[in-house]
Amino acid sequence: MSPNAVYGRPRAGLIDDEGNYTMDMTGKTVMITGASRGIGAEAARVFADAGANVVLMARSQDAIADLAGEIGKQAIAIPCNVARFGEMSSAVETVLGAFGGVDVLINNAGVIEPISHLSASDPDEWSQVIDINLKGVYNGMRAVLPVMKDAGGGSILTISSGAAHHAIEAWSHYCASKAAVNMMGRSIHLEEAANGIRAIGLSPGTVATQMQREIKASGINPVSELAWEDHIPADWPARALLWMCSAEADTYCGEEISLRDEGIRKAIGLV
Repeated sequence: MSPNAVYGRPRAGLIDDEGNYTMDMTGKTVMITGASRGIGAEAARVFADAGANVVLMARSQDAIADLAGEIGKQAIAIPCNVARFGEMSSAVETVLGAFGGVDVLINNAGVIEPISHLSASDPDEWSQVIDINLKGVYNGMRAVLPVMKDAGGGSILTISSGAAHHAIEAWSHYCASKAAVNMMGRSIHLEEAANGIRAIGLSPGTVATQMQREIKASGINPVSELAWEDHIPADWPARALLWMCSAEADTYCGEEISLRDEGIRKAIGLV
C-alpha cells in the first residue's frame, strides 16, 4: 500500500477566520490535467497551499514549468496530451517514481473551440474536442485506477458543466462530451466505490477563464452575452475541489456538485 493512501478515509477540514475552507493535504499527491491556466492552475495553488504534492499536466510545457517554479519543490510539471493514453500512463509512472502514489486525480483539461453549428462543423475539429474532453478523462481514469486500487482508494474529481444536462446552441461537441463524462463518473462509482474510489463531478457554472473569452468572441447563444463580472473567479472551483477531497463530500460520490447551489458555497466558505 502506498504511504500516501488514506482515501477512502478522507480527512475533515474547517473554515478559517477569513471564511476559506482549509484542509491538511500534507503527504498527499494530486495530479491535475489542464494545469497551465484557469481552474487547473488555481487548483494547483490551492492544493499546494494545503500541503499536497501537485503534478501539473498540460500540453503547454512552458506554462506548467513556470507554475511549478512558482509553487516550489512540491510541484512537478509533466508535458502531456491527455488524448493519448500512452502519455497519461507514462505520466502516472513518473508520479509514482517522484512521490510514491496518486491520491487525487483532477480531470480538468477541456476545450470548447471551435464553437460551431453542427451543420457547419469540421469533422476533424469536432472529433478533437471529443478526444480531449471525453477520451482524455477516460485516459486519466484508466491510468490511475490500478494504482489507486492497489493503495486502498483515491479520489477522481472531474470538471463537469451545466452543458452536460442542457443543450446549448453551437456546443454540440462540448455538450456531448460533458454528458458522456458525467455518465462515466457515475459508472466508475458503481464499479469501484467498494474499492475506495471516490468519483465526484463538479459543475462550476461560468468561470472567468480564457474559455469564457472564446465563448464571448463567438457571439453565439446567451452564454456569449454574459458580462465578465457575471463569471465566478477560478479560485472558487479550485477551493471546491479541495473540499471534495474531504469526508464532508462523501454524500456526493457518484454524483455531481454544482457551485450554483448556495448550500455548497456556504459549506466551502464561498461568498
